[in-house]
Amino acid sequence: MATVMPEGEAIRRAVKWVAAKLDEDPHQSMRPLLDKAGMTFNLSPREMEFLDRFYRDKTGDGFSL
Repeated sequence: MATVMPEGEAIRRAVKWVAAKLDEDPHQSMRPLLDKAGMTFNLSPREMEFLDRFYRDKTGDGFSL
């Protein structure tokens, strides 16, 4: 199932930022990383939900907001 990227530059930058952080350290915990992305890019609750779902689908982790 493909994930559709929501509109908005902030969420695009957040996804790229998280990807770069995971490249630096693939073993870091996702929840704090996603929380930091949310604060850094001032994401809305809907955008945070998308980010959570996007990375959960990619990693298969069972973390949640």
